[in-house]
Amino acid sequence: MNTVFKYLKGDRILWIVTFFLCLFSLLAVYSSISSLAMRTRDGNTLYYLFRHGTMLVIGLAIMFYVSKIRFKYVYRLSLLLVVLAGILLVVTLLVGNDINDAKRWITIPIVNQSFQTSDLAKIALVLYVARLVTRNQENIRNFKLGVLPILAPIGIICLLILPANFSTAALLFLTCFILLFIAGVRISHMSLMVLAAVIAFSGMVALSKVAPEALPRLSTWVERIVDFKSGEGAENYQVERAKMAIISGGVMPALPGKATSRNYLPHSYSDMIYAFIIEEYGSILGGIGILFLYVVLFIRTMRIARRANSKFAGFAVIGLGFMIIFQALVNMAVAVNLIPVTGQPLPLVSMGGTSIWFTCLALGLIQCVARESQEQSVSVIKHEVAFA
Repeated sequence: MNTVFKYLKGDRILWIVTFFLCLFSLLAVYSSISSLAMRTRDGNTLYYLFRHGTMLVIGLAIMFYVSKIRFKYVYRLSLLLVVLAGILLVVTLLVGNDINDAKRWITIPIVNQSFQTSDLAKIALVLYVARLVTRNQENIRNFKLGVLPILAPIGIICLLILPANFSTAALLFLTCFILLFIAGVRISHMSLMVLAAVIAFSGMVALSKVAPEALPRLSTWVERIVDFKSGEGAENYQVERAKMAIISGGVMPALPGKATSRNYLPHSYSDMIYAFIIEEYGSILGGIGILFLYVVLFIRTMRIARRANSKFAGFAVIGLGFMIIFQALVNMAVAVNLIPVTGQPLPLVSMGGTSIWFTCLALGLIQCVARESQEQSVSVIKHEVAFA
């Protein structure tokens, strides 16, 4: 074990949690993919196992190499990243791949790999907001000088994400909101931020009545809320099947591969994988176990933020940590019918493509901060010993 962690610098527990989530992902995806494989690959489940395994390995490699960089470069790159993300979001809205009335993906020409530009935008915005609150600390309680310059990029990025993906825009806004609160922004100023968001959203809804193409997924959002309240409709069908899977799982785990929900639960390998895992592994190991891993991940992230070498690193880690945990909690809440369907995947667990890579990128940045704080602690100890 020590030999492994000789190369994996940073927070050991965070590395272990990441590996366990990837292991759960690999087992659950392989077990749940049979129906999709029958429809698309003549029953060849190994194709999806290899594809998903490759995505996880590449993701872990990204996490490993990003954890080795100097975090000071991230501060310098944050402005470039948020500008690039904004441009890509505009391109996506104009010429992105249209799936279910949502333009979320663009395709990289050379490698022919599509990705959601909002995944990049989330990380870019969190890093840029961390940079701004660090730079504006002296004026953070002044609305005009300290807060307003921060609200502009938050509003622009969230509004660009909103037409195709309301839940992602809402979670990103909430993450930035908490980051500003921790940075010391006045409650009155944050109330204005919420009011501005409500007005902007209401304006887009009103605009969609005149020009439906401005907000093409509005009817989908309304339908999901109505279905959630009534307990009927197409969206509720998915949730009801998820509840059936959870009930079938019971308390104690069954043998992997014994779950039957793969045959009737829509998206059991992605959006509803949490319900599938509970059926496979029971409420304790599957349900509470997965939740426990995310809680540990979040706690370790906050610990890393507290020990960060700089304010920027601390704020960045806090934002990235909340971004991951919010997405995980929303996915699990949908599976147990606490909130309407959102389409948010379970980070590192749901079958996906580049979304796994961007989650690993965020974790790599967190590990980078952990590594640098550890290196500084060792350096201080050596210095004290040398002059003892």
